[in-house]
Amino acid sequence: MESYEEFGEYLRKARIHYSQSEIAMHMQCDIRQVRRWETGESKPKPYAIERLKQLPLFTQSEHKGTGDFTFVDLFAGIGGFRLAFESVGGKCVFTSEWDRFCQKTYHENFDVDHEISGDITKIPADSIPDHDILVAGFPCQPFSIAGVSKKNSLGRKHGFMCEAQGTLFFDVARIIAEKRPKAFLLENVKNLRSHDRGRTFEVIMGTLRDELGYDVYSCVIDAKHLVPQHRERIFIVGFLDPVPWDWELLQLPEKGSRTMSSVLHTRGALEPDHDRSKGYVNGRGVNQKYVLSDKLWAYLQQYAMNHRAKGNGFGFGLVGPEDTARTLSARYYKDGSEILVRRTRGNPRRLTPRECARLMGYPDTFKIPVSDTQAYKQFGNSVVPLLVMEIARIMKPIILDDLIQSSLLAGIQERFYMYPNNPGISAKIA
Repeated sequence: MESYEEFGEYLRKARIHYSQSEIAMHMQCDIRQVRRWETGESKPKPYAIERLKQLPLFTQSEHKGTGDFTFVDLFAGIGGFRLAFESVGGKCVFTSEWDRFCQKTYHENFDVDHEISGDITKIPADSIPDHDILVAGFPCQPFSIAGVSKKNSLGRKHGFMCEAQGTLFFDVARIIAEKRPKAFLLENVKNLRSHDRGRTFEVIMGTLRDELGYDVYSCVIDAKHLVPQHRERIFIVGFLDPVPWDWELLQLPEKGSRTMSSVLHTRGALEPDHDRSKGYVNGRGVNQKYVLSDKLWAYLQQYAMNHRAKGNGFGFGLVGPEDTARTLSARYYKDGSEILVRRTRGNPRRLTPRECARLMGYPDTFKIPVSDTQAYKQFGNSVVPLLVMEIARIMKPIILDDLIQSSLLAGIQERFYMYPNNPGISAKIA
């Protein structure tokens, strides 16, 4: 086996991205054992380094992408999609995000070699670089399809420009129509399927399939497979050519295998250098500013009691190290009620922004250059990079194979190479 010095070096790299408790959970050992390894009090057994190497390590050099394929990042937020697709060798050639605070976080964490474009509605589709994959976590907006257009009254087929006009999905559709990428990956809230009695989702899928001509597959996936948080989101993947896509190819651990112990601050754990000025942790542990005031805690308890009396399930959510959390939302900055950390004495506390980052699957190398309020909003609106990374892992060989085949058959009108017929599986993983 590798020497103890090599094990120690790899452990130091792992500690940049993971807490002691998270490494202990992965290694299936006590957290005190990890501390002994770090201090040199104990030497690892032969199996330990191989198990430690199974931890994925994010580094800034890996974030740059190797250029195996290109992608554009629309409604980019803080770069969750980018983090995932760069980790499998993609190169980002265009970014769009209108929020200036998100832009700041994005710039701090990625080597952006192009300007971050603002309002996507004002960007001509033909000005966007060619790309292999389009990714977008577009906002869900109402689709106004009642009373429609003169075309409809005349019995003419009206396309997505009529049905989706005025929504941000329209901007995704017009870019796909203009650039014709090999594939796309879209993400939205689970309720997109039921929005406006299903009509919104019907328009979206009809646009992508019928109007734009892509093979499209949707799936609701719970990120609880990869992070200690119940977070169901719908993913829509589409391919320009027929491909052997199957959601069952995703390799997801059993739900609940990760707990809040991998997220919460632990006493004595080293904090990332870029967090030390943020005041998340002090000498006595997590900063007292995250502990709920008596007034707020009393209000939340009374609020929950009132709703229970009415037979509702509204209220706060308490978690400890062995639990999993509710969905982190963009409103977390208001009172933190959906995820409160239980304390041995006194009122519960909110998560710190760094803990929110971990809860969303961001590595500790990810910088948080904004205020707590903005950080809570950003992570609450984000995708879970670890989950997107797994989808990207499945998409990459399909895209690369298609690109190779297209190159080989350039100039040949009839295409002799095709993937096996698609079984049309639309599994729901939740």
